[in-house]
Amino acid sequence: MPFPKISEARDLSDEQLVQEINATKKQLFDLRLQQATQQLEKPAQFKHLRHRLAQLMTVEGERKRAATSKDSE
Repeated sequence: MPFPKISEARDLSDEQLVQEINATKKQLFDLRLQQATQQLEKPAQFKHLRHRLAQLMTVEGERKRAATSKDSE
């Protein structure tokens, strides 16, 4: 299963980005719960979801920095 591209995250609107971050965090929580109850079938999902979350949060940070740099000008 290939990693998602960061360009896909950059194409999202601000609202979609926040929704996607929240959904990914919830999925990670659910995976941790499955792991704790020994019901986890695909442990590699952790790596993919953490990677996706990092991409989304990177794009969010870039947008925040761009907005603050525009405000300071």
